[in-house]
Amino acid sequence: MQESKRKKLESKGWKLGSAKDLLGLSNEEEMYIELRLKLAQGLKARRQANGITQIKLARTIKSSQSRVAKMEAGDPTVSLDLLVKSILALGASNRELAAIIARGSRGN
Repeated sequence: MQESKRKKLESKGWKLGSAKDLLGLSNEEEMYIELRLKLAQGLKARRQANGITQIKLARTIKSSQSRVAKMEAGDPTVSLDLLVKSILALGASNRELAAIIARGSRGN
């Protein structure tokens, strides 16, 4: 956020903070959510890079297109196990999976 915008908001009484602060998350909870988001983003990026549709991936992992969409959106009902399995089904190596996890959050 631009400094000028931040100052303007604060001058009007707004308080700026993180999602962790707003939701009262522990460090572990924040790290878990970040892991889930990294895996979801990594899955989508790898699927698109491979030119595979959500439907084709769903068939490969014996799931549904709507479930793949939920995985890519970071839906909390999707297990980490299914996210990892799906990334591996797209041909990722352990090293590539580790690189997805090591990336900054939100694609940074």
